Amino acid sequence: MLKLKKTPLYEKHISLGAKMTEFGGWIMPLQYTGILQEHEAVRRRAGLFDVSHMGEVMIRGRGATEFIQKLITNDISGMREFQVIYSPMCYPDGGTVDDLLVYKCDAEQYLLVVNAANIEKDVEWITTHKLHDVEVEDVSEQYAQLALQGPKSQDILQKLVDFPLDKIKFFRFVDGMNIAGVSALISRTGYTGEDGFEIYIPANSACKVWDAIMDAGEEFGVMPAGLGARDTLRLEAALPLYGHELSPDISPLEAGLDRFVKLDKPDFIGREALVKQKERGISRNLVGLEMVDKGIPRQGYGVQVEGRSVGYITSGSFSPTLKKNIALALLDIQYAEEGFQVDVMVRNKALKAKVVKIPFYAKQYKK
Repeated sequence: MLKLKKTPLYEKHISLGAKMTEFGGWIMPLQYTGILQEHEAVRRRAGLFDVSHMGEVMIRGRGATEFIQKLITNDISGMREFQVIYSPMCYPDGGTVDDLLVYKCDAEQYLLVVNAANIEKDVEWITTHKLHDVEVEDVSEQYAQLALQGPKSQDILQKLVDFPLDKIKFFRFVDGMNIAGVSALISRTGYTGEDGFEIYIPANSACKVWDAIMDAGEEFGVMPAGLGARDTLRLEAALPLYGHELSPDISPLEAGLDRFVKLDKPDFIGREALVKQKERGISRNLVGLEMVDKGIPRQGYGVQVEGRSVGYITSGSFSPTLKKNIALALLDIQYAEEGFQVDVMVRNKALKAKVVKIPFYAKQYKK
């Protein structure tokens, strides 16, 4: 039986009474007080997530920029120091290896943040393709990562740091910031659709920083938040989750991530296949669905039109903010138009849904 990995905050979660669950080879908090309460806390005040299961890969060397340009579909040629970008990383056939964040420290050093379940696969893929003047180091075990998300995030974190957080713009970061006596990399990024920060600290300091943030946030109503709320929050914001909206069988173009695929870049792994896919036109597309009939759509449920399969649900849930049942679905392109009505097969029963514009919830990023 596979032994599940634990983050440095595992005992903290147990002491807080968290309901734990398996996720990508890790045992993680699903919820503390309840998904709805934690979801609402993030939308209205602030929530603190342990996301230490995410992987970190350091890329160093004179050829670092050139190497990453070849690895990912986005373009980092104009990237500034202390900037972050999002990008898919593809196989030669255009399928997706993973989606990741790229932190630029300088022209010869980048930090890649990858999905927890893909760490080993990504490190092997990256190492296999590395250039001779580049060093690849998996530093995942050195870092703990916390995500403080919600409209009160800045007020809370500002109590703990001397640096004026207003100066950290969206998808920018500062390294070496002192938080509760711990040196941290802090970026204005997140995965909830709200303003917030992701905080990278040494693994052995995770509990100290967690406690400091919870204490500082008490007056603002901060709550610990688990994977359950993280999933409903990111679904409302229509943010893709690897294994759902992206996979080796789903290209970033099919997932609607065209703006992160720079086909005018001279070369990257998967470019040729994606150019062909773009030229002939994609045959399916990721859309938002809103249930008309009562019923919660779940991943893998089939979508039909007049009894014929036209796609499937990639993610679905009740939306705590909208009070509706919503989903993301990969549909044949002719049925992907806004307003189109389809049937979602919920326990073999056809329930009506309609295609709607995404994101379901307007992102509240501070730019």
